[in-house]
Amino acid sequence: MTDGAARLLRLLADGASAEELARTDTGETDDEALRLALTIRRTLDAHTRREAELAALFDTASDLARLRDLDAVLRSIVHRARMLLRVDVSYLSLNDEDSDNTYMRVTDGSASALFQQVRLGMGEGLGGLVAQTVRPYATSNYPADDRFRHTGPIDRAVRDEGLIAILGVPLALGDRVIGVLYASDRRPRTFTPDEVALLSSLADHAAIAIDNARLIESSAVALDELGQANETIRAHHESLARAQDAHDRLAELVLGGADVQRVAEAVAAVLDGGIVVHDPDGAELACAGAEQVGRSPYALAASRASGRAVVDGDAWVCAVMAGPQLLGSITLTGRPGLGDADRRLFERAGLVTALLLLLRSSAAEAEDRVRGELLTDLLSAPERDPSALLERGRRLGLDLSEPHAVLLLHADGEAGLTRARLASAATRYGVLAGVHADRVVVLTRSEGPGDAARTVAGELTRRLGGPVTVGSAGPAHGPAQIAEAHAEAARCLRALLVLGRQGTGADAADLGFVGLLLGDRANVPDFVRSTLGPVLDYDAERGTDLVNTLSAYFACNGSLTRAKDRLHVHVNTVSQRLERLSSLLGDDWQQPERALELQLALRLHRLA
Repeated sequence: MTDGAARLLRLLADGASAEELARTDTGETDDEALRLALTIRRTLDAHTRREAELAALFDTASDLARLRDLDAVLRSIVHRARMLLRVDVSYLSLNDEDSDNTYMRVTDGSASALFQQVRLGMGEGLGGLVAQTVRPYATSNYPADDRFRHTGPIDRAVRDEGLIAILGVPLALGDRVIGVLYASDRRPRTFTPDEVALLSSLADHAAIAIDNARLIESSAVALDELGQANETIRAHHESLARAQDAHDRLAELVLGGADVQRVAEAVAAVLDGGIVVHDPDGAELACAGAEQVGRSPYALAASRASGRAVVDGDAWVCAVMAGPQLLGSITLTGRPGLGDADRRLFERAGLVTALLLLLRSSAAEAEDRVRGELLTDLLSAPERDPSALLERGRRLGLDLSEPHAVLLLHADGEAGLTRARLASAATRYGVLAGVHADRVVVLTRSEGPGDAARTVAGELTRRLGGPVTVGSAGPAHGPAQIAEAHAEAARCLRALLVLGRQGTGADAADLGFVGLLLGDRANVPDFVRSTLGPVLDYDAERGTDLVNTLSAYFACNGSLTRAKDRLHVHVNTVSQRLERLSSLLGDDWQQPERALELQLALRLHRLA
């Protein structure tokens, strides 16, 4: 290691910023080390930022579970929005149903009294448009943006506060908008999709807080005004307490690091039914107290559009969302007559599941990125530093020196199977999976590449609803052999596609000479070795000439008499040699298909 590289590592260990790293004098020979150090710093910063976002969401969930003061919870949400999105001002407005406009409820970072008292009519300005359309809107320069209906009072208030860039997301209860949550800057800025999703998640919590407060308020009013309905109100409070207790338990599970299965079991116990959790593609993530059930795309679309749980036959389906992003779904079985309180509890379980899946997705993305980088380096430059590749594999719990099969996957785009969806579904079948050279590649622990290819092709074809073709090679030991196996798997996949065998899997041994003929870069030595290897080795070890005997036998159309004349030996000698060939090649070597491969291999061997 050079002095410059060591200096960069020490700075990274001390938590140096990207600017400090960039100012470090490492010399011309350590430019690559500096580039890698900056990449690591950016990755660490991104992880830190993501952890802060998730922690804020968890804190908000805890605040909601301990709801006592609605204004305090809303102020906390608005403050967290300002801190996490690093904006100058954040604020929250609520709709006034009597006057058909929206008014400012909570602000953080605002210095203008005019701005804090402004009211927006439905459809006016950015916030009015969000409240009217139930969709997020963002602008990098609001004063100059003609997409919004500008009015004098709104523009004066925005100008008095000095705001330029504004992002607004709806506060929605089902299909009803009750307000808008904003993040804004006093300079031009473009808000990213991740920032929109984060602000939407905070808006979901704010809407639940308002809903809870209104429910508690309505219960209190009912207690004061309807003494004769005391028993009904008591039952209503019990359901609220049960919902709050359940929310506390689920939040504690998530904060304690529970997996999806444990959360599903807890929800099933609370609702006294069966729970099944699916990912966005419909694959089952967890199942508790229920038979395996499918998921209706129509029910999922209805829940996603309404933001509420919807009936699907005898089951209930709730979309698991983070703002506009679909993270999956949760299905409740065994409770066809679900009451309002339990329905609301089921929907809150979907919110907690969203927090869990966000955390799970963040961790999975980081691990997939590291594994994908290792796979790319294995296939593109295995000779550069094999020992470093082996060490990187060990850090991920992989022993690349052990036998692995390399699988290449192809899905027909006309069936609606994108490369990203195929890669995501394929990760469960190997220790490494990713996209390399526009192909989905899977590295799996196996000494039988043909069997692995057939299994993966069959299961993914059934699971994804479209033909998935898999070419394979191996077993390969170490980086160099893995790269060679990747090239052979590519030839095998191309041969399968040329043969029209979509939806199947095979390796070179399954295709035989057909793969040799159809591959765009025929590997003749490997084909000869795989076909005649035992005979060639026997001749080399014992000084015999069984290869010539095999050639003579085929040249004489299987006639022992003509073969013995061609070889100038006794007919019994020919018979003995053929018996030896059967022990080396297997009893089926004279079958038409196998005999054709042997004759082709003999011909290529002679030409070589």
